[in-house]
Amino acid sequence: MSSMIPMSSPDLTDADRQTVLNVLNTPNLSMGRYTPEFEKAFRDLTGAKHAIAVNSGTAGLHLCVRAAGIGPGDVVITTPFSFVASTNVLLFENAVPVFVDVDSRTGTIDPAQVAEAAENIQKHLPRRSPLQTNLDLKALLPVDVFGQPADMDEINAIAKKHGVSVIEDSCEALAATYKGRPAGTLGDFGVFAFYPNKQITTGEGGVIVTDDDQAADLMRALRNQGRSPGDTWLQHTHLGYNYRIDEMSAALGVSQMTRLDELLWKRAQVAAWYEARLAEIPGVELPFVEAYTTRMSWFVYVIRFDAKIDRDRMAGRLAKRGIPVRPYFLPIHLQPYMVERFGYKQGDFPVTEDLGRRGLAIPFSGVMREEQVDHVCEALRVELTHA
Repeated sequence: MSSMIPMSSPDLTDADRQTVLNVLNTPNLSMGRYTPEFEKAFRDLTGAKHAIAVNSGTAGLHLCVRAAGIGPGDVVITTPFSFVASTNVLLFENAVPVFVDVDSRTGTIDPAQVAEAAENIQKHLPRRSPLQTNLDLKALLPVDVFGQPADMDEINAIAKKHGVSVIEDSCEALAATYKGRPAGTLGDFGVFAFYPNKQITTGEGGVIVTDDDQAADLMRALRNQGRSPGDTWLQHTHLGYNYRIDEMSAALGVSQMTRLDELLWKRAQVAAWYEARLAEIPGVELPFVEAYTTRMSWFVYVIRFDAKIDRDRMAGRLAKRGIPVRPYFLPIHLQPYMVERFGYKQGDFPVTEDLGRRGLAIPFSGVMREEQVDHVCEALRVELTHA
């Protein structure tokens, strides 16, 4: 049984595979009909005016950074409890990420700390800041962690007060809702991503959503080597990137989006199985869903151990039983390149560090069977009994 439980697994059907094969049987492997179809599915889902498909969530976030006019020395308040891409896209433009800590229950950025940092950027700069820092707050970049939106009304109020943009990293929160409103539409820009462990997959891929006409035009040009409308194939108005999504990925996305409600339901069912079993195991803290999250979009299932339990030792023991697990997240500010560049150290963001120290992602996907969930939970129960 244990060898049959992967860490994650995409939920693919014969119809998904056939859609991709249909593309392979044509000469249009890029910039064909499926890309605009995929984008339309996201306009329909979110109600956003524009949807722009790209080849990764990271590419999408980077284009949003460019569209928001964020450049060298500009300050962006964001979270260290995230996948590194949400900070890397700022570093690509030599902007300065200013981290604030997170809510201890959800892991999403703490609006009170965002507000305080926005009022006093100097105090919150990393100890080894670039000389060209402008002390000019340009944007807020909250992350919808593990499928749950950040507290976006509070964040938007801060952004409005300071006249800055909001880039919502919804790469983990496709189809989640916040007070009934779709994740990704809660700021000026939103980005979704479709790696194989996500709610839908395109293999690699992402989609930006926005209502900003001018920004959308720029991002479409930048994803396509900087070609603006009216440019010929070898004319380039802007310095751009090759961030286009390919047609095979877009076709898979179109097919997956027709099953979105089913895919989300199946993941919610697996999460419910876990919750029912893990609630009875001492020493395990379950994922917390805020009241404002009117639809949780389960991305991963991350438990936290009591502080007295050695998470890494427990992970090793589960691995010996053939159960793959993974720490989630390793704090961004303690990544080696961030320590070297900005001088961060242990203790800078204690809540993020605590969650990173105690959190463990256990096997999770929409194709897990109930007996597999039973097996994982029983292994946890046994190992914790002997911890």
